[in-house]
Amino acid sequence: MIERVLHIRNMQRALQQVIANKGSAGVDGMNVQELSDYLRKEKTRLYSSIKERCYLPQPILGVEIPKGNGKTRLLGIPTVTDRVLQQAVSQVLMPHYENEFSVHSYGFRPNKNARQAVGKALEHIHEGYPFIVDIDLKTFFDEVDHCILLNLLYRKVKCPITMRLIRKWLRAPILINGQLHKRRKGVPQGSPLSPLLSNILLNELDKELTKRKLRFVRYADDFSIYTQYKSHATATLKP
Repeated sequence: MIERVLHIRNMQRALQQVIANKGSAGVDGMNVQELSDYLRKEKTRLYSSIKERCYLPQPILGVEIPKGNGKTRLLGIPTVTDRVLQQAVSQVLMPHYENEFSVHSYGFRPNKNARQAVGKALEHIHEGYPFIVDIDLKTFFDEVDHCILLNLLYRKVKCPITMRLIRKWLRAPILINGQLHKRRKGVPQGSPLSPLLSNILLNELDKELTKRKLRFVRYADDFSIYTQYKSHATATLKP
């Protein structure tokens, strides 16, 4: 798998995506405008360090951004080098999972968007399921269990080098106000790989909701369940 990740076409596509996304520099100060030249000069050394399993990601830069409710959200910004590598891994992994993801999941997926999620929600209501259980998994991204996530990944990703990369990214420390903090759980919002990783984990929730034959719509860590009667809505909250 790592050969596909580092293939010239996959890496070029990842580079173009990271440049198009723009975004701030990470802890090393390198911006996206410098990325192409850097990869051209350092590609051989970088790829060798990955294949020899000695590549270590740099710390993540922690940045607080305002939320709509007056609170803040902590974003984790990897260096542009790690962003392009994460994007390359995501592009290779996505096809392995996309066909298994629920049709009721709309966040961070190809050809899926928030407008479609709203449309599906309205469809459920118009079909006679007007009682809604609206659930937001509080601090989901901060609480992701690395062991559970890595075990789910290992079911499909048998490449030890790719698994090592993902594990190192998950464990990379975060720099907040000049101080490094260890990370033993969570998936940093702001990295190209985190949307796919979160969907892989939350797909287990989708499976459980489907098993219970519930109508639902999920967008990332926000999801709603639609029922015909208020009593059914109340019952869904029970374990």
